[in-house]
Amino acid sequence: MRMNIVQKILSATCFALLPLLAHAGAVDQLHDFLKNTRTLKAEFSQAVISRNGRKPQQSSGTIAISRPGKLRWEIVKPFPQLVVGDGEKIWIHDPELQQVTVRKAGQAIGSSPAALLSGNNDLEKNFTLKDAGEAEGMAWVDATPKAGDSGFEKVRLGFSGGDLRAMELFDSFGQTTQIRFSKIERNPALPAATFKFTPPAGADVVGE
Repeated sequence: MRMNIVQKILSATCFALLPLLAHAGAVDQLHDFLKNTRTLKAEFSQAVISRNGRKPQQSSGTIAISRPGKLRWEIVKPFPQLVVGDGEKIWIHDPELQQVTVRKAGQAIGSSPAALLSGNNDLEKNFTLKDAGEAEGMAWVDATPKAGDSGFEKVRLGFSGGDLRAMELFDSFGQTTQIRFSKIERNPALPAATFKFTPPAGADVVGE
């Protein structure tokens, strides 16, 4: 179950939240974000809600991205976990299991939600985008993957006050992952080490 959550984290990884024109539609705001944001730091809270409505699995931590392709998604609570991508590979580190999973970035991201956030600007190549109205004080855009094997039915992105504040992922198993962002810094200088990872001594490395 924990590794399944980490895969969701990989899919959701790294969203940057950009001040945008208030009159712009949600799809326009997403395009503007990709056009104007090269790096980002933020904090996040995340809840994974199952189809049967069981108590959500909650976590929180920090994210960083450097477009195109570099990302860092670090869960701090309740259990430390880390996803790092350098543009070529993705590392998923579970300290408790002493395991590191390595995947090629293209295979790991592809048509996943991460491609919306850390990839290039060619969204329509992999996603169908549409404005989805307003709810919870936010304007929403729906992104539906064109690939049938993405594992997600759609991703929703929520804008409020000109900032992209929320992300919701609906997977093929009926689970919903809700992510909220705070303490956003757009285009900060990020050390190169942010997007580098070396497996710790003794860790079981899978997939490399």
